[in-house]
Amino acid sequence: MGVLDRNQKKNICIGLLAHVDSGKTTLSEAMLYLCGEIAEPGRVDHGDSFLDNNAMERNRGITIFSKQAVMDFGETHFTLLDTPGHVDFSAEMERTLSVLDTAVLLISARDGLKSHTRTLWQLLKAYGIPTFVFVNKMDLAVRERADILEGLRNGLDPAVADFSGAADPAKREAFLDELTLCSESLTEKVLAGEDVTDGDIADAVSRRELFPCYFGAALKMEGVEALLEGLDRFTEDPCHPERSEGSSPVSGLQSSLSFGARVFKIARGDDGARLTFLKVTSGSLSVRDSLSGTDRQGQPWEEKITQIRVYSGLKHTNIDTAMPGQVVAVTGLNHTLPGDGLGRETRRQADFIEPFLTFTVLPEDGVDDHTALQKLSQLSEEDPMLRIRWNEQNAHIEISMMGEVQPEILKTQIRERFGFDVTFGDEQIVYKETIADTVEGVGHFEPLRHYSEVHLLMEPGEPGSGLVFSSICPEDELDRNWQRLIMTHLQEREHPGVLTASPITDMKISLAAGRAHKKHTEGGDFRQSTYRAVRNGLMKAECVLLEPWFDYTLEVPAENVGRAMTDIQRMKGTFEGPETDGETAVLRGRCPASEMKGYHTVLAGYTKGLGSLSCVLDGYGPCHNQDEVVEAIGYDPERDVENPADSVFCYHGESGIIPWYEVEEHMHLPSVLDGRGGTGEETDPDLMEKARAYRQVLASDKELMKIFERTYGPVKDRREIGPKVLRAGAKSSDKSAQTLRQQFEAEKNDPRKKEIAYLFVDGYNVMNSWPELKELAKTDYGAARDQLIDILRNYQGFTGEKVTVVFDAYRVEGGSGSLTKIPNIEVVYTKENETADSYIEKATLGLAKKHKVRVVTSDDLVQKIAFGHGALRCSSREFREEVKKIEEAIRRVIEGD
Repeated sequence: MGVLDRNQKKNICIGLLAHVDSGKTTLSEAMLYLCGEIAEPGRVDHGDSFLDNNAMERNRGITIFSKQAVMDFGETHFTLLDTPGHVDFSAEMERTLSVLDTAVLLISARDGLKSHTRTLWQLLKAYGIPTFVFVNKMDLAVRERADILEGLRNGLDPAVADFSGAADPAKREAFLDELTLCSESLTEKVLAGEDVTDGDIADAVSRRELFPCYFGAALKMEGVEALLEGLDRFTEDPCHPERSEGSSPVSGLQSSLSFGARVFKIARGDDGARLTFLKVTSGSLSVRDSLSGTDRQGQPWEEKITQIRVYSGLKHTNIDTAMPGQVVAVTGLNHTLPGDGLGRETRRQADFIEPFLTFTVLPEDGVDDHTALQKLSQLSEEDPMLRIRWNEQNAHIEISMMGEVQPEILKTQIRERFGFDVTFGDEQIVYKETIADTVEGVGHFEPLRHYSEVHLLMEPGEPGSGLVFSSICPEDELDRNWQRLIMTHLQEREHPGVLTASPITDMKISLAAGRAHKKHTEGGDFRQSTYRAVRNGLMKAECVLLEPWFDYTLEVPAENVGRAMTDIQRMKGTFEGPETDGETAVLRGRCPASEMKGYHTVLAGYTKGLGSLSCVLDGYGPCHNQDEVVEAIGYDPERDVENPADSVFCYHGESGIIPWYEVEEHMHLPSVLDGRGGTGEETDPDLMEKARAYRQVLASDKELMKIFERTYGPVKDRREIGPKVLRAGAKSSDKSAQTLRQQFEAEKNDPRKKEIAYLFVDGYNVMNSWPELKELAKTDYGAARDQLIDILRNYQGFTGEKVTVVFDAYRVEGGSGSLTKIPNIEVVYTKENETADSYIEKATLGLAKKHKVRVVTSDDLVQKIAFGHGALRCSSREFREEVKKIEEAIRRVIEGD
C-alpha cells in the first residue's frame, strides 16, 4: 500500500502483551491473516510463524525479541508489535510500551490471571496506555464467560466491559447497559437521552475509563475479527488529535510541529547495519535529515539519517519520509539507546523492570576478556538492562539478567554473532543499598591549585522511588553553572554502597551547599568532591541492604498445602489464604528471590508434577539475612581506592588525605544539619597568629571580653589567659605576647591596610540569612539585632576594619533616619522611603574609588550595585563562615589550644 493511501487512515501502534503460553503469537498470526498480510497463519509448534522468525525462537517455541508487522483493517493502518511473554525477557517487552497507542492484553481462559499478567496490567497503567483485553482459548475454558469476566473485574479493574455485542444491532441496548456499569461519562450520556457514538466510546477507552474485552480462540480464528473491528472503531490516533472528516493527517496538528520521536529498540539488520527503531510522534523525518542529542555521559552528538525502513516481519521497505504515528527503523545513528527521545521528545524515565541476577562471563580459551567485553558491548546497546561491565575488584566480566532461561539464549546469540563461546558462572543476586536516616555527606578536594567542597543532604526515599536529585543551595553562594555540574556528576554513574558495593537507591540527595575558588576550581574538582560527598554520607549513615522480592502465586493439590505453607515460612516469605478452587489450593504472597531459587524442582517433587509456581519480581525490600550476606561478600569500603570517602585538604602548601570520620572537623563550610562551622581554615597560621594577639586585647579590654562572652558563650577562667598566651606565643612563633600584640596593633594602623578597611553590612539581610539570628528574631527582633551588633563589634576588634551596619527603615512611618557611633562600629537606620540598598549605594559610590570596600549581603541587586562601584561582594553566608572561623580561632587560643 502506498504512502498516500496509508495517510488517509488512522495510524495506530498496537502491542500484544501476555503471560507466556497465552497464545499471543497465534493471535498475531490470525490478525495478520485476516488483514491479508500473510497467505496462511503460521503456528508456534510448527515453527513457521510470521513474526517468531528467529531460529532460537522457533527451536524454543517462545518469543524472545519484539517484532513488527504492518496491516490494514477498516479505516486504520496498524503497526503491530509482538512482545515477549516470558518473564526473562520482560525488559524487551517494556521498551515497546513507550511507543504504543493501544495495547491488547491476552489472557488464557484455561489458566486465568497469572502474577505476570497483573504485573503487565500495572505497567500499562503506569505508562497510561489504553488497553483491550482478549480472553483466548475459550474452547479450553473451565469456567463460564460471566465468571471469567467477573474475575477480570476483580483482578484487574472494574471497568473491564464485555464488548461481544458491540457489532450486533440487536444487542445494542444490552451493550449500552454494559457500558454504563463501567464508564461514568457514558452513563451521563445515556441518562441524558443522548446517543452514544463510537467516538464517545473511543474517548472513554483512550482515557482508560473503559477497557473493552473480547472472547475467542485465536487458533480457530474465533473472536479475532471482532477484536480487529473493535480496534478499528474504538481507538483514537494520538498523533492527529484535531483530525476532522476528510482531512489528511499530513495537514494535521502533529505534522506541523517540530520533529519528535521515541527510540524503543536497537538491533542489527541482516546487512550488519545498526538499526534504531523509533516512532515519529510529531513533525516528519526524512532521509538525509540531521539529528542531534547527548549520550548517557552527557557528550553531544550529531548524525545524519541514511535510510528509513518500514519492517514487517523479516522484510522491509525503504521510504523517503516518515510521518507522525509511523514506526520505522533508521540507519546512520550510532549513539542512540532504547528510551532516548529525539527532537522535541525528552528521555523517558528508567524502566520499571530491572534484572535481579548477575553472572560472571567466562570467554572460551583464546578469547581475551578485553576483546570479549568490546564485542558484548553491542548487546548492551541493544538491551541496556543486560548491564555488561568489567568488575575491577574481581577482574572479570559481569552481566545482569532476568532469569535462568536468558543465559542459554545469550550463549547461542554470542556464538552466532561473534563466533566464540562463553560460559556463565554461578548466578548471584543483584542487591541494592539505601539508608535509614538523614545524613550530611561532605566532599572536599583541594590538592595544590585545585579547590571544591560539596555538602549533600541525603534522606531515605520511598520504596521503589529510586534516586531523586535536587538542589537547595542558593545561587549567590554557589554559581548555577557549578551547581549544574554537581547535579550532572550525581546522575552520571551508579554510586556503590558501603555494605556490599551494590548500587544505592530509594534516596533523595539534595545539593545543600558548595564552594568554588575564583581561580583554582576546575570541572574535574567537583566530580571528585561530589563522589566523595556521596561516599562520606553513606559511611556515616545507617545503611540497609535491599534484595529482590517475588510476588508469587503457588498452586498445589489441597493435600499438599500444609507443606507449601511451611516451605514459604522457611523461605522468609509471606502468604495470603490459602484459597481453594476445587481440589487445588492457591497461595499468594511475597518471598525473597534468593530463597525461591530452585523451588520449581522441589515443588514438582512433592506434588508429583501437579503443582504450579508463578513468580514476578515485585521490587526490592530489606534483605532478610543482611548480616550474613554482608559478611559473605566481604566488601571493605575503606579499602576501595576507586570510591574513596576521604577528602583532600591543603595545609601549609601541601595536600593531605583526611579520613572520612574527620572531614567535619576540617571542612570549610558549616554543617547544613546542625549549623556547625568547619575548622579547615582555622589552622591557617596568619589567622591563628592574629587570634593569639587578639587574645591579649580581650584580656585587657573588659568590654570586648563581655561582648565576646555575651555573643559566643563563656570561656575558661580568664586568670589562666596570661600564662597560656605566653606558652602559645612562644610555641608557635617564638614571639612574646607583647610582640604579637604590638604587631596586631601595627597592622590595624598600617596605611597599607587601609585599602580593605571598610565593611558595610546589610543588617536585616544578614539576620534573615543566619539561622541562629533568624530563629531569635521570631521571638525577639530587638535581641537578634543587638546580637548582630555585638558580633560585628567583636569582628571589628579582631580585623580593625571600619564597620557600618545598615538597618532598613524604609517602611517606618515618620522615620528620620539615624547614625549611632558605638564603640568600634557605626549603626545606621535609614529614614522613611530610604532603603538599605540606596544607602549602601551612596556610601560606596565615592568611598570605593579610593579604598577597597566590602559589602555583606545576599541581595543580588545590592551585590551588583556594589560591584559596579568597585566594592567587593560577600554573601551573608560567606560572612557567617568568616566570623565563625575567627570566633573558633579565638576560642581555641583562649582555651589553651
